Amino acid sequence: MSHAGPPPDAARPSVESFATAEDGTRLYVRWRRLERDSFARPSSDPVAAVEAPTALLCDGLVCDGFIYKYLWDDLATRMAVAHFNYRGHGRSEAPRDRERIDVAALAGDVHAVRAHLGEPPVVLVGHSLGTQVALEAYRARPDAVRALVLVCGSFGRVTHTFKGSDILASVLPGLMDFAVKHPKLVRAVWGRMPIKTAVRLAQLVGDIDRRVRPEDVEPYFRHVADFDFELFLRMLSHAGEHSAQDLLKNVQVPALVIGAENDTFTPPALSEAMAESLPRGELFMVPGATHVAPLEHPQLIAERIIEFLEDHRLLG
Repeated sequence: MSHAGPPPDAARPSVESFATAEDGTRLYVRWRRLERDSFARPSSDPVAAVEAPTALLCDGLVCDGFIYKYLWDDLATRMAVAHFNYRGHGRSEAPRDRERIDVAALAGDVHAVRAHLGEPPVVLVGHSLGTQVALEAYRARPDAVRALVLVCGSFGRVTHTFKGSDILASVLPGLMDFAVKHPKLVRAVWGRMPIKTAVRLAQLVGDIDRRVRPEDVEPYFRHVADFDFELFLRMLSHAGEHSAQDLLKNVQVPALVIGAENDTFTPPALSEAMAESLPRGELFMVPGATHVAPLEHPQLIAERIIEFLEDHRLLG
């Protein structure tokens, strides 16, 4: 599997459309459908053929798909792949109900997207916050989920573990209060750092590996610059207080947990603990990787995910 150029099937166009969430918010969706809709199981299997699952990709906070630059094409050679922008992110609308921004609301949007696509069974792939969203989406509709792939994320309370401490949880209320009281000042300051400088700084402090290609992470910093800062803080606060830890022992589908050895956002010990708590959990720790591991080690991660899906007969 090489990333010198897109695989042959990557030339097939994606279908772009908008799903409608429960509160009426329009959610941007892209979908690349596999030519076949079902795959044959061995003749000994009591089910001769089943509908092939779609890999549904769930982002981190303030992300609009940049992390799946390579994985999208790698998975699309073997299965249908879909991705959507969270409410208030990318090409999706701002939430029509400004209070529906917690993890449960985002999980509800996952199933709105599924309904829009014709309700296929799904393999939920979540990066960072997407891990919490995928777990909550499983809680809501376990019958719709065939497997989980949880990348550089946690089961919850992320502001209490960010960079190995609870300092973010401590300062977040003050930041939110400041953003509400001084919105013009916040808008003037938020996102003003030049993108190339922001990338370089993230590399210097170890948040991303110095070997990552700047053009792979620059889209994230551009999206950050345009994002509603108050909305970001409020969504982060909800993510910081959410937990799916109680759910882990009851997850009955295969779950691949991918951690990163040098992840400063989600300490790797959390990935280890999550994999141990999941009844069918498998751990894959990427050596030398950071929170953006899918961009730093795309081939390694894609091969492990495809191996996992093959092992559980989720690919044709």
